[in-house]
Amino acid sequence: MRFIFKTQYEQDISLLKHRGQLFWYGLLLAVLIAAPLFLDRFYLGEISFVFIYAIAGLGLMLLTGFTGQVSLGHAAFLAIGAYAHAYMLSKGLAFVVALPTAMILTGIVGAIVAIPALRLVGIYLAIATLAFLIIVEQIIIRWVSVTGGGRGMLVPPVEIFGLAVATPGRFFYLCLALLIVALIFVMNLLRAPSGRAMIAVRDSEIAARSMGINLAKTKATSFGISAALTGLAGALMAHHTGYISPEAFTLTISIQLLLLIVVGGLGSIHGAILGAIFVGFLPQGIALLRDTLPPAIGEVPGLEPGVFGLILILFLLFEPHGIYGQWLKVRQFFSEFPLYRRATNKRQKTYLRTERVR
Repeated sequence: MRFIFKTQYEQDISLLKHRGQLFWYGLLLAVLIAAPLFLDRFYLGEISFVFIYAIAGLGLMLLTGFTGQVSLGHAAFLAIGAYAHAYMLSKGLAFVVALPTAMILTGIVGAIVAIPALRLVGIYLAIATLAFLIIVEQIIIRWVSVTGGGRGMLVPPVEIFGLAVATPGRFFYLCLALLIVALIFVMNLLRAPSGRAMIAVRDSEIAARSMGINLAKTKATSFGISAALTGLAGALMAHHTGYISPEAFTLTISIQLLLLIVVGGLGSIHGAILGAIFVGFLPQGIALLRDTLPPAIGEVPGLEPGVFGLILILFLLFEPHGIYGQWLKVRQFFSEFPLYRRATNKRQKTYLRTERVR
């Protein structure tokens, strides 16, 4: 069991709590920096895709995991970021201008969407965000002069200050750098008053309001920042594929993002990263599984969404805290062994509010 002995006030606000975290995270960063030296193009592309999904997962985690607002329409923000970024690049804007502009535009749209959805909670909010996704999909199909309609549009290559990011290795470093920036931003936001207000709203809106927190402002801010981060992921996804079309931003993508944060672990930044690794490599695992299954099962067109849904249900039933929650239990077991008690993390029985007053 690790005990942290604090000798300075700065340790309370430090991003890294102890030297162990500094060592392991530093080692992980060193391995990732050296990865393009010994991995081929395919694996670099897959890991870059995991980085992109991690950025999108951070956006949805901020909204759902830390603010408690359920969204089934985050694929719409991916689409807005991707199309806005690709359109501005096609008009001659530089990458360093088009990328933040697409993020800001997506964040503004997210804040606007939050205004009519402020009074909605639970399933009603999920339905509203799903309706927004359908609206965005129809706009993309019909706004042919900007989006190319059903035929889609090509995405210009990345060029930063005259340097072409044309190789998988360079794009890998770009995605890694933006993921690190997004991580630091979210970690600092959650330590700030705005982030603590979001967590208070998630835990209890009545208690948050009694403490003077503006619920409408907090939810709109969460929606805006979440949409901006997801728009950043959409812009990078557009470069990763090189071509975008309405079929790339469907309800299935929103479900994958929801699966990402649930499987990774709701309410934790680690959960967004672990969930992105899981969801990023799961399609490859399903593709390998198809070869071993009987043709009657392996050739079913909807096998991948079905597996996603099954995994989501299993995690909700048996491990609601996700992969990161399971890792915390394993770490606690070894830190307290042999004094660990089997009932330490046993789930307590919950009751409805109407049953609590009997």
